[in-house]
Amino acid sequence: MPKTDPYEILKKKAKALRRTVFTMIVSGTSSHIGSSYSIIELLVYLYEKVLKIDPRKPYDPDRDRFILSKGWAISALYAILADKGFFSKKLLEEYCKDGSIMIGGSTRNGLAGVEATTTSMGHGLPLGVGMALAGKLQKRSYRVVVIMGDGESDEGSTWEAIMQAAHHKLDNLLVIVDANKWQSFGRPSDVLNIEPLRAKWEAFNWEVKETDGHDFAQIEKNLKKIPFAKNKPSVLIAHTTKGKGVSILEDRNEWHYKTPRGEERVIVERELV
Repeated sequence: MPKTDPYEILKKKAKALRRTVFTMIVSGTSSHIGSSYSIIELLVYLYEKVLKIDPRKPYDPDRDRFILSKGWAISALYAILADKGFFSKKLLEEYCKDGSIMIGGSTRNGLAGVEATTTSMGHGLPLGVGMALAGKLQKRSYRVVVIMGDGESDEGSTWEAIMQAAHHKLDNLLVIVDANKWQSFGRPSDVLNIEPLRAKWEAFNWEVKETDGHDFAQIEKNLKKIPFAKNKPSVLIAHTTKGKGVSILEDRNEWHYKTPRGEERVIVERELV
């Protein structure tokens, strides 16, 4: 009897979400498809296995908070929020349409499940630190999870927040760095070198792990126990591929801004069947 894949359901969910994101982006004539695709597996695992949230009570004061600091990848977050029942999937058809609340950057404007406005890079982690500190002061049980891009490590506000989190021993805070090795205008190593990234986080007194950000077994192994260490904030550096899941999109930075059209669109549709 063939061995069953314990992650088959999660993999199918990830592929379905890529299809949803593609439909949204083509319909809205927007982009950032590469940025959205690099975090799909991470979002699937978080929303299926980690985050304590209830779409029927989206503003429960004891809910876990998720912040998408790389806010231009909002199509992926919209897709999984709709899948989890935070709002109707019909609303996804309004993505990037004039007058819609489905804005193309993460914006806290009353849409259930979107916790923060983070379209300007470098803001998500400081907001997450504030939420985590508030949770500690109020003696609440919730956790705060932030996904940020490796390019956001250019921002000074990011490192101020990293220092604050360690100083206040925020072990209710988990950061996942989407290390897809690209930012808007090039490789982080060329724009502003952030390496050695792990050593930097460790020097700022965080507990650090690394993973393949597309491998559910590795993601599960690393996120099985949160926090990673008592009295220390946790960071998971997830090595990912921009545009993951479609051959013509993978590791090509033009898809930061470009929308698949013509033959490109046909290829994407074929590979996501």
